[in-house]
Formats: sequence, structure tokens, C-alpha cells
Amino acid sequence: MPARSAERPARPRAGRRDARAAAATALARGALVAALACAALAGCRSERESGATDAGAGAVDAGAGATDAGAGAVEVAPPLVGALPGPRAPAPPAEPRCPPEMVRVERRFCVDRYEAVLLDRETGLEISAFYPPSRQAASSVERAWSKMRLQLGDAEARRMELPLLPGWQKQREFEPRAVSRRGVLPQGYTSGAQAELACRNAGKRLCALEEWRTACRGERDEQFPYGPTYADGQCNVFREGHPAAVLHRDVTLGHSDPRLNLVRVGGAPLLRRTGETATCASAWEGDAIADMVGNLDEWIDDPEGTFVGGFYARATREGCMSRVVSHEVTHFDYSTGVRCCADLRAAP
Repeated sequence: MPARSAERPARPRAGRRDARAAAATALARGALVAALACAALAGCRSERESGATDAGAGAVDAGAGATDAGAGAVEVAPPLVGALPGPRAPAPPAEPRCPPEMVRVERRFCVDRYEAVLLDRETGLEISAFYPPSRQAASSVERAWSKMRLQLGDAEARRMELPLLPGWQKQREFEPRAVSRRGVLPQGYTSGAQAELACRNAGKRLCALEEWRTACRGERDEQFPYGPTYADGQCNVFREGHPAAVLHRDVTLGHSDPRLNLVRVGGAPLLRRTGETATCASAWEGDAIADMVGNLDEWIDDPEGTFVGGFYARATREGCMSRVVSHEVTHFDYSTGVRCCADLRAAP
């Protein structure tokens, strides 16, 4: 019987070494891909990945099967889809604005779009535009002109009745509040002190002279709302008739007569409704302020007493530079009205 060879056949160690090397290479490549993905995402778990790499190198000794399982178990970070959103830039602050019934001028103050009507501050009832906005003064004017209208002027003038004074204005005290509205007869018969109070009760104030003139001259900075030189009929000023001449036959008499702002000449009213004279508009930022020249004189902030702009029968061609300084703030007549200014308000 032939003797067995004492020499054992050699194991294929070279093949195992090749498998181990291939597995290590696969693990290293997988770790490299994961590391690159982590670096791109700036915040992945780098320590965990590096530990998995070290463990993979040692797992080669566990056998080819373990090597294959290790190679398949390598975690690869998801692809980078897009950059993470950064902090948003803060929105620019909203520009200060004016109340809707006012117009912004030079981006620094607000002016009423129309000459004011006056309301009772407490109840909101509209105050008669033909009497002073005071219980005592209105009642006194009504009593006086109930008699005087029968003593002045021609027969037609004497037949003209007084406008109604609402009963509540004679029965209780009240304070005026200025309201800017289109298409209404503006309030005359207002003293400088009452104009200041009416604006204050509206959360506004009287305009300074410089503010009023700036607003009147418009963005083009011209002497008249419509241009640089006087043009007849463009604003309701320097009209063909005077109401006191019509009713009293004397332009110097009876300026507290409640009928004066109802007088018509040639069939047309002398005092017009707010915004009716479309050619007399001071332009600002695509908007416009109506009747700053003509219609009614307007009180400004001056403790000595000043009103500006001219009223419908004033013989002036000075436009935005027209100014009257001869009356105290307690003065009133049919021609004195109200327009308010205000500071810009922060946007909500």
C-alpha cells in the first residue's frame, strides 16, 4: 500500500489576500464618498463615519462573507440637492404716510385735500356752514340778522331768508372738529381760535405759513397752483361780484350776514363746493390739494392772526403769496375758513 505523503496540499492564501485587499479597497472608497458628502453638507456625523472605516478594515479578517456584508453595509450620505436657506434680508421700513383725506407734501407733512366742514366733536352732527361754530355767537348772529336783513339792500335782497340754524346749536355748548370732504360748501364764519380748536379736535393742527405756501405752490414751486403767472378764472378768486354789494349795496357792511355765502352772480354761486374748481389744484405725488387759492381765506398758525390764499371776491392776483394780517385771532366773517395740517404718521 503506498505510503501517504506527509506533505499537505498548500491553501490558496494568495486568493484570500486578494479578496481582503479588494474588500478593503471597496470600504475605503465607500468611506471616501461618505466623507466627501459630509463635507459638502457641513454638519454630518464625521466621527461615526471614520469609526465605520476603521471597523471595516478590521472586519476583513473575519472572512470573505463578512467582508462582502461589510462592503454592502457602508452608509452613503444623500446627494446634495440644494444649498441650505440663509437668513432673509430685513424688509425696508415703510414710508410714513398721511390719513386718506390728506395729501403728503415734500415727504415731511400732510395737508387737508379740501377746505373743512365742521362737525360737533361729541355727536358728529354737522355744524351749519353759515354761522360761527359757537352756540353763543351763532345765536347772537341769527337774532341780529333776523332784523337787519329787512333794513339793508333792495327789495329782492330783503326777501332772501336766513339759512336755518339747527336747534341743537342754540341749545347746548359744543366744540367743532374739522373734516375734509369733497363736494360740500366749506365752513366760513370761523375765527382763528375756533379754526385752531377744530384742527386740534381732529388730531391735526393749523399749518405754519411756510408749510401752507409750500403746499400751495405744488411740486413745481410756482406762485399759483396752475402755473407761474395769474390767469383769470383758474381759481375761484377775484370774482365779478361781491356778496355784500349784492345784499347790502356796500362791500364794507354786514360781513356776519349768514346769507352772504349763498349769493349768486349771473346765476352762478360765488362760493363753490370743495374741489369743484378742477383747474385750481396744487399737485403733489400724483395727488392734489384743492382751492388753496380762492374759495375761502384760510387761517394759519399765527397767534397774532393771519389768513392766506384769498377768498372768492378778494381782489388779489398774489396767488399762494396772498396774506392778510390785519385781524386778531378772534375775528370771523363769511370769508374765513379752515384747512388743517398734520405730521406724518408712522406706517403700521
